[in-house]
Amino acid sequence: MTRKKILGSHVKRLLSGVSDHGRRHLTEVETDLIQTNLLLEEAIEKLSRNFMAIHDAVNAQQATIELLLQGGTPTPEDKQRLQEMNEQVSTYVNAAITSMQFQDMTSQLIDRTLKRVTGLREFLGTLGAHGAEMLPESDNDEIVDLLGKVSMALAIQSLELRSVLRKAVSQKHLESGDIELF
Repeated sequence: MTRKKILGSHVKRLLSGVSDHGRRHLTEVETDLIQTNLLLEEAIEKLSRNFMAIHDAVNAQQATIELLLQGGTPTPEDKQRLQEMNEQVSTYVNAAITSMQFQDMTSQLIDRTLKRVTGLREFLGTLGAHGAEMLPESDNDEIVDLLGKVSMALAIQSLELRSVLRKAVSQKHLESGDIELF
């Protein structure tokens, strides 16, 4: 194989590796952001629903409270209804608190996304730093050697980044029970 073909082969491999690495990590960033958005939408919907239910239950108790404030005596049905509404409010508050677990999940997804972006920035920085070492007067052997070093450094960085980051969050819906991330 001629030096020109060897050089072309190394450049092709390097550019292909940079493209593949960048695409993979940007796809993972996109996936994490979409999943974060879905979790936020679901949690906000549940929080809104539970807070509205709390509001409705408190409003329903108001008539009996006003009767008591005016010195009246609540009926056994009023007392029963107050007890039931108290239990409902407790249930809604617990559901709202459970819905707020999304903060932990979204925080971890955002942290992972930031690590991916930082890793991609470092990856591109490595490419730039090694590229600066290449001089216009470099001969083919020096260029091939430098391209080999760049490819190796980028492959190592890519593996290190992948080993730090997991691919998927194990839970997408908040009502699924215990939340186990990564």
